[in-house]
Amino acid sequence: MLREIDLFLNGENLREALRIFYSHLCRPLIDPELIIRMLVIGYVMGIRSEPRLCDEVHLNLAYRWFCRLGLEGNVPDHSTFSRYRHGKFRESGLLRQVFESTVEHCLKEYLVSGEGFAVDASVISADANKIRSIAAGNWSPEAAR
Repeated sequence: MLREIDLFLNGENLREALRIFYSHLCRPLIDPELIIRMLVIGYVMGIRSEPRLCDEVHLNLAYRWFCRLGLEGNVPDHSTFSRYRHGKFRESGLLRQVFESTVEHCLKEYLVSGEGFAVDASVISADANKIRSIAAGNWSPEAAR
């Protein structure tokens, strides 16, 4: 499954969107692309605990490949991972941007139609912004784009 996801996770666009998080003075402690890739693994594989996710990425070769770590790459500590996810990424709206560009790519490739949706039993906070909403009669995949 990670191979198929990797085909649609465009590293160039991701790097451009994450450029503001790279230090210009010294080497960044953690590559923001690594954090995004780990978040994808956690979501897709149902790993909810950050310490467990870091352990799984450390041990699982498929996860290491997906994160571009190789055999020698360092997996971030869960506390540092949390600071990126809860701090920098949340404040910037970056995760929304990554999600929206991924959905856009899936629409272009006809992997999803946008005609229906399904959710599991997770609690999801609503995004009911009236400025960005589309009336049901006007909705189409093109309008949603």
